[in-house]
Amino acid sequence: MATEYLILSSAPLIYCTFCNNFVFLQQNINKDNNNMPESNFVDYVKIYCRSGKGGRGSMHLRHVKYNPNGGPDGGDGGKGGSIYLRGNHNYWTLLHLKYQRHVFAEHGGNGGRDKCHGTDGKDQYIDVPCGTVVYNAETGKYVCDVTYDGQTVLLLKGGRGGLGNFQFRSATNQAPRYAQPGEPMEEMTIILELKLLADVGLVGFPNAGKSTLLSSLSSARPKIANYPFTTLEPSLGIVSYHDKQSFVMADIPGIIEGASEGKGLGLRFLRHIERNSLLLFMVPGDTDDIKKEYDILLNELRNFNPEMLDKHRVLAVTKCDLLDDELIEMLRETTPDDIPVVFISAVTGQGINELKDVLWKELNSESNKLQEITAEDTLVHRDKDLNTLPQELLSEGEDEIEYIDDDEIEDVDDYEDLDDVEYFDVDDDK
Repeated sequence: MATEYLILSSAPLIYCTFCNNFVFLQQNINKDNNNMPESNFVDYVKIYCRSGKGGRGSMHLRHVKYNPNGGPDGGDGGKGGSIYLRGNHNYWTLLHLKYQRHVFAEHGGNGGRDKCHGTDGKDQYIDVPCGTVVYNAETGKYVCDVTYDGQTVLLLKGGRGGLGNFQFRSATNQAPRYAQPGEPMEEMTIILELKLLADVGLVGFPNAGKSTLLSSLSSARPKIANYPFTTLEPSLGIVSYHDKQSFVMADIPGIIEGASEGKGLGLRFLRHIERNSLLLFMVPGDTDDIKKEYDILLNELRNFNPEMLDKHRVLAVTKCDLLDDELIEMLRETTPDDIPVVFISAVTGQGINELKDVLWKELNSESNKLQEITAEDTLVHRDKDLNTLPQELLSEGEDEIEYIDDDEIEDVDDYEDLDDVEYFDVDDDK
């Protein structure tokens, strides 16, 4: 029996008359298409935020039949909407903000007759992943930090509404013909920078075996290949331990000597291990000098942020399946003495269980817990350097934002405010 297919041009599937079912078509995706980004991992965005202005108070005088001198009854203006940042564990990148370059809160409504209060502007909440740090894009100053799910931080406060003339009545001024304008709005261009939250951060040169180790310890599947800079974006993996316990491990792109000067991929990804409580340095076993490479990595961290040297450290010598026992003992004498050293092979599984035990012991040590509590209260984020900020924005592709002309927006608001014209009902002069 011949199988017939009904091809549907509107969907990537066909209908098979033999099995009476839909079958998906396998489509080839052109990776060279510039309209389709290779990665959805976005950890750096620049957006323009503006809170709402307060509504204007009304200076209406009550004038109705049989009550020509009713006195002032102008209502207060409404409060302008504020802008908040809110931590959301359902997000793990800033992709949802990549193409939302403007965040505006609503303006407060103007006060009306009969002591009617203006409507309050609607607040705007910007959901961000936990670990997001906010900077002022114009001054480079640190603004705030969102670290846990549900945390709400006020970014821009909405303007208060102006008081209507009813609030200014007195025995000596029974018909005030003035009212307060609303407070102006606040605006700021901010930089949102994501720093991943993990327990263990992997630090090493390209092709040191970081991605291989992460894939062998967890269910993460980062890209693995035999050439430098295979990893172009950070990866997270959950490492299982005994008694259903686990910890989170973060893999970042490899750094090279001179990364602090912009070589290789630079140090832009090192911000993802700033929050890690433990750093796992990885040096291949076939390198010429293990201690020298470890010192180079340590120096690059020092140039990036000296406070990272206060974290607990573990050294893992990788690719030990290429070494025999005698050579491993010789190399053990050349390793640093001040940190734990483990010889491992992610391919054969050599030393993997020992590495897990060492990492778990260091994570749960009393000194490490005390350091986490202290760092949580005294964590200081450095301000952006204004000399390098333009180059940083350019490298991140966030150097330009199209600003909306506020003059046009204000003109619209003025037309809305013309509702107050009928409130100026003063017939005393007639």
